[in-house]
Amino acid sequence: MARALLPEDLWSLIAAHLPAHRRSPKGGRPRIDDRAAPTGILFVLKTGIPWEYLPRELGCGSGMTCWRRLHEWMLAGVWQRIHETILRRLREHDQIMWDRASVDAASVPAPAGGEHTGRNPTDRGKLGCKHHLWLMSVGFHW
Repeated sequence: MARALLPEDLWSLIAAHLPAHRRSPKGGRPRIDDRAAPTGILFVLKTGIPWEYLPRELGCGSGMTCWRRLHEWMLAGVWQRIHETILRRLREHDQIMWDRASVDAASVPAPAGGEHTGRNPTDRGKLGCKHHLWLMSVGFHW
């Protein structure tokens, strides 16, 4: 039997942070179930497929629907709260392996720079585009 993409314990953690949704007075299509959307989001993130290729057979709605829900929840701070809850639970159960943790230099502010070393030797200071040379398999170029 295939492993569920969104296990029950993970869903209960996510569901606790989801904002309540009100139906639009204008009507429109029924909103896809809140449990289906994260399943579609996880499927796209795990497989790396483009959003528009999300299989409808999964019952998650369209890829655009899942992307909109991802964006909506991001703006509402849902993912940040889920992240903090998971970290808090991991700390409570001493499950964070600090000896294996690392910090990405791109996420840490750099100290005020050192001495100015001059111009970048690879920068020729020209505006415009780069021209790429196309080579045919026999070695001719055009």
